[in-house]
Amino acid sequence: MKYDLIAVVALAAVSGGVCGAQAPQPGQPSVQTISAKGRKSMKFILMMHMKTDPESAAQGIMTWPHEDIEAHIRFMMTFNQKLKDSGELVSADGLSWPNEAKIVRAGKNGEPVTDGVFPESKEFLIGFWTIEVDSTERAYQIAAQASAAPGRGGVPLNMPIEVRQIMAGPPK
Repeated sequence: MKYDLIAVVALAAVSGGVCGAQAPQPGQPSVQTISAKGRKSMKFILMMHMKTDPESAAQGIMTWPHEDIEAHIRFMMTFNQKLKDSGELVSADGLSWPNEAKIVRAGKNGEPVTDGVFPESKEFLIGFWTIEVDSTERAYQIAAQASAAPGRGGVPLNMPIEVRQIMAGPPK
């Protein structure tokens, strides 16, 4: 069985919407909302990045033994299912390679104008989870669990997961 990047990340898509807004100033409390389940909650995006340097590429998942790739996928699928079962998963997706991305701007008449492929960088966003939890600490716990996904030989990757709150509205 051949795996592409999306299959390797194995993030199951779950529908859900978010609303962006201005972030609070330093020292202001995080924004909590009342969820559809009637509880106070906060939404976060957990972002998984991939480095583009030759050393990282040489150790990338596509170089792993088949059984290690399968173990990684099983971990991600189980991880996502647990988040879904707990009601904390809003959505999760893996993204295509940067060479498939385009920068889009509105032209003079509002028509889309594309600008080549995504600019080269030291790393790129490979996948993300949107979660709804009761606290910042819980978001950090979930990110740590994702970070520990098994790599080559089952050794935890301990990959960095960027955690950012999704604002439900402007700060009060």
